[in-house]
Amino acid sequence: MTFRFVYTFSVLSALLLSGVAHAAPETAPDRTGEAVSRRFEAIRHDPAALSVFLRAFPKGADLHNHLVGAIPAEHLLEWADQDQRCVNPDTGAITATRCRFGFHPARDADPVQTVMADPKLAARTIDALSTRDFVPTADDRSLHDHFFATFDKFLPATVGRDADMLVDALTQARRDHVTYVELMVSPQLLEAARLGASSTIRDEAGMTVALGRITPHLSHLVKLAREETDRMEHGARQKMQCGTPQASPGCQVAVRYLWQSVRIMPPGMVFSQLAFGYALAQADARFVGLNIVGAEDNPIAMRDYALHMDMFHVLSERWPHVKLSLHAGELSEGLVPPEGLLSHIRQAVDVAGARRIGHGVDIMQETDPYGLLTEMAKRNVLVEINLTSNEQILGVKGADHPFPVFRAHGVPVALSTDDEGVLRSTLTDEYIHATTRYGLSYTDLRDLSRMGLEHAFVPGDSLWASVSPFTIADACIDRVPGDAPTDGACHDLLSHSEKARLQWKLEADLARFEEAVMKGEVVPQ
Repeated sequence: MTFRFVYTFSVLSALLLSGVAHAAPETAPDRTGEAVSRRFEAIRHDPAALSVFLRAFPKGADLHNHLVGAIPAEHLLEWADQDQRCVNPDTGAITATRCRFGFHPARDADPVQTVMADPKLAARTIDALSTRDFVPTADDRSLHDHFFATFDKFLPATVGRDADMLVDALTQARRDHVTYVELMVSPQLLEAARLGASSTIRDEAGMTVALGRITPHLSHLVKLAREETDRMEHGARQKMQCGTPQASPGCQVAVRYLWQSVRIMPPGMVFSQLAFGYALAQADARFVGLNIVGAEDNPIAMRDYALHMDMFHVLSERWPHVKLSLHAGELSEGLVPPEGLLSHIRQAVDVAGARRIGHGVDIMQETDPYGLLTEMAKRNVLVEINLTSNEQILGVKGADHPFPVFRAHGVPVALSTDDEGVLRSTLTDEYIHATTRYGLSYTDLRDLSRMGLEHAFVPGDSLWASVSPFTIADACIDRVPGDAPTDGACHDLLSHSEKARLQWKLEADLARFEEAVMKGEVVPQ
C-alpha cells in the first residue's frame, strides 16, 4: 500500500508514573521562561546556535505529514536495492518490478547499486526523487511540477515497506523532539476507489444512490485496512524494539492517522474513497480523521472542488463524529485563473465542515478574506502552516505568506512538515523559518508548540482552560507537569483524556528543556 500511517507506540499511561519536579505553567510569574526568552534573543541571529536550540525545543505535534512523502530519497534507493529494483538513469524513476535475474538489468534501467556507485549519477537520481538542487530544464520547468512528479518515480520503492516508512517517520519526529504526529495514509485506497467506478455523481441525489450501492462492501474493506495497519504497526514495533530495554527513540512518539483520499479521480471514485474513509475512522480509533490530497490546481480538482465539499457535507451527516482536516487554498496567483482563488478555504470550512485547514495560502484572495478570517477565529479552525512546502511548490514565502495574517486575526496556527523527505526539510526547519522570517519570540514558539497538540484529533478533554494566554485547567492548576497524581481531579483528567496526557508530557518536556537551557546544556552560555 502506498500508505502514510498512525498510532501511539509509547505507553501513555507511563506518563502517570513519572515524577518530574517543575513549576506549573501560567500559575505564577514565568521567571524561567523569561530567562530562556532572554537567552533565545541572544542567539536568534546565530544560525548554528539557533538550529541547535530549536532542534532540542519540544514540539507538540506535526499535524500535516504525508507518510509516503516523508522518506528521504537515499532510504528509498536503499530499499529499492534490497528489493532488486532498478533505476532509469535518465529520469531517476525506480522500476515497479524486479529488474535483476542473474544480475541482468532491465532495459533502460540500471541496478540501484550501479547507479549509486557513480557519484554524479547518484546525485542526479536523488535530485530527481526530491526537490534538492532543482534546476529548471526544458523538460522539467517548474519546482511545482517537479515535486508532484517525484511520487510516481519513487512509489515502487515503497511497496512492502510500510513498516520501514513508519519507522523512518517516527524516528525523525523524535529527532525533532515531537510529542505527537498525525500521518496521512491510504490503506485499501485503490479498492475503495473501485467501489465507485460505475457511479455517476453530479449532485446529492447521486451521492445517496452511490452510498446505497457502496455501503454493503465497506465493512470488508475496513477489515482489510485494519489488518494492513496492524501489520504495519507490528512490523515497526519489531524493527524499533518497542517495549524492550533496546527500544528506539521513535517508540516515544505518539501517532495517529488521517485517512487520505485522492481528489484527481472521477467523482464516483472520489466519493467511494471518502465513504470508505468515514467508515474506517468510525470503526478504528487509530484513524482520527480524513483528508483529501492531490494537487489542488489539477484541472479535475478545480472542476470538482465544490462537488467534493458537498460529498464531505453529505457523508458527515451519516458519520457526524468523524473529523476533517482538509487541504484548501494550496494555490497562488498565476497558478490558476483568478476565479479559482475565491472560495476554496470558505467551502472547506462552511460546506465540508473542516476543523483544520492545510496550507490556506490564498486566504487573502478569497472573497471577503477578513470576514473569513473572523469566522475561522470564531470557530477555532486551525491552519496547518507548511512554510518550506509553500516556498518550494508555490513560490510563496516571507511577507507574501499569510502566516502572520492568520496570527494577527486570532486564527490558530501550527507548524508542520507536509512532505519532509521530498522537500529535504524537518519540523525544526519550519521553526527556524518561523523565527528568522517573522521575528517570533520564544513565547510565540512555545505557544505554537502547544497549539499543535491542542488541535490534534486525539480524543479527550484539554489540559488547558484557555489558550489566550495558555492557562492550565483548574483540575491540574496546583500540580507539577510530569508528576503522577494518584487521586483527585487532575488524576481523573489525565486518566480519562489521552489529549491531556500528551499535553502533560509536553509541559514536562518544556520544563526540562528550559532548565537545560539555563544550565548551558543546550547552547553554551
